[in-house]
Amino acid sequence: MSDNTKSIDSTSVLPTRITRSMKGDPARVPEVQSACLIQYSGDTLGRRYVLSAPETTIGRSAAAAMVLADDSVSREHAKCIAAGNAVEIEDLGSSNGTFINDQRVQGRAALRDGDIVRLGSVHLKYFSRDSIENVFHDNIYRKATIDADTGIFNKQYLLESLDLAFMYSRAKSQPLSVIYFDLDFFKKVNDTHGHSCGDAILRECAQIMKSCLRDEDVLGRYGGEEFVVVLPNCDAQLAATLAERIRIAVESHAFVHDDKTIKQTVSIGVSENSPAFNTGKALLDDADRKLYQSKNSGRNRVTV
Repeated sequence: MSDNTKSIDSTSVLPTRITRSMKGDPARVPEVQSACLIQYSGDTLGRRYVLSAPETTIGRSAAAAMVLADDSVSREHAKCIAAGNAVEIEDLGSSNGTFINDQRVQGRAALRDGDIVRLGSVHLKYFSRDSIENVFHDNIYRKATIDADTGIFNKQYLLESLDLAFMYSRAKSQPLSVIYFDLDFFKKVNDTHGHSCGDAILRECAQIMKSCLRDEDVLGRYGGEEFVVVLPNCDAQLAATLAERIRIAVESHAFVHDDKTIKQTVSIGVSENSPAFNTGKALLDDADRKLYQSKNSGRNRVTV
């Protein structure tokens, strides 16, 4: 165990198994819905960009809040301005222009639900805050990004999101954390109750996790019974708070299948970005090591 890793069991200050004491109540972490843009062309087809900040800069530069790695996009191409439920887009003097439904934006223009935005040759679809749930029913979005078994993001989208978040974290000197989950003794659940029961528990766990996170966090299924969350602008302390919130929610949930109540727990590893990590994958691997510390320490706990 590394020198900066601490283990805390149920005898700690918090009535939890988290590795550091946290301020605040995990149950009070806010959930905020925001408008978003969904990419409809290019290598990252289906990517979702949340417009939760008052201003979101868009460009090819890694310093942009929304990075579009396409040569037709200027380094600083455009920005979205959010005010209440309204969002406007402003061209920043780009070489190839900013278009809404094939009409070039001169200065600043309002976005309406369903608008097609084109930056250079990259197409995106705008979803307003009021209709954010429509995103999850959009066919192209689901096929490109969603794991069919759990209804959350798939591994490919998850890793792409991690790479972009890592670049942005470095460019802006902002914190970035990763949470890595594994369902405890899940093979025993499948062997005892059948794979249909296991599949149902996976789906329920995914929804429990999703309900505990912030709007900008990216939750995905990494494989089998493993889940990962990418947390932009989030330090280890807040990440551990969110992780502990999920651990408690899963442990306290009654999973019912064929009139049988089944208890499930999760082991969790949390890691924050640091100069020691050269890639997003290195950060993820560190969270994986913390996860195995949780499993080796008795499971159903969080290690930071």
